[in-house]
Amino acid sequence: MKNKEFLLDLIFPKFCLGCKKEGSFLCEDCFSTLEISTSHQKFKGKNLADLYFPVNYENFLVKKLIQNFKYPPLIKELKKELALIIVSHFLLLDKKPNFSQFVLVPIPLSKKKLKCRGFNQAEEIGKELANFLKIPLISDCLIKIKETKDQVELSEKERKENVKGAFFTKNKEKILGENVLLVDDVFTTGSTMEEAARVLKEAGAKKIVGIVVAKASPGQDKLT
Repeated sequence: MKNKEFLLDLIFPKFCLGCKKEGSFLCEDCFSTLEISTSHQKFKGKNLADLYFPVNYENFLVKKLIQNFKYPPLIKELKKELALIIVSHFLLLDKKPNFSQFVLVPIPLSKKKLKCRGFNQAEEIGKELANFLKIPLISDCLIKIKETKDQVELSEKERKENVKGAFFTKNKEKILGENVLLVDDVFTTGSTMEEAARVLKEAGAKKIVGIVVAKASPGQDKLT
């Protein structure tokens, strides 16, 4: 694998999305400008028990990283940089969270969108987090059964209606009585995460905590 990555880097060199320096998609200097949060403010939603997010989406570089990850050019390797942002947030907190008794569940994509994109961005971030936290990633439990419009173009009310009934759980025994870390890339109004958390709770999950790379205000998550 290392030899393969070495050859790919030779043929398709990586350039920092911030400063264009060759070597990685996010160099150390640009990483240091991200203003990763060193504190955690308790969040309480209708179905979410808490929410962790390291950065704000209004940061130009954060937005660029996420948009290059989930929209063309679809740089799948950015999962490492985005997961590192979340991990850095955990390590910087005075009161570090203990997720040893949790399982990771990614927000799923519809079959159509998954086929078009080629990967689920939430699942890719989840894989990296699972390695760091040393907890299971369960990606065959929560599924998307409804083709929805892209949330970024909708109002808060429209977003709630858009994802209503969009998720379904199978293999329920895998999450029965489990604490769940629900993973996605961006949290805006929370409609998607709340609906997914509701379905997971109905399937028997116990406590559900959201984890995202960035939190956005309505309107900030539109494509630029």
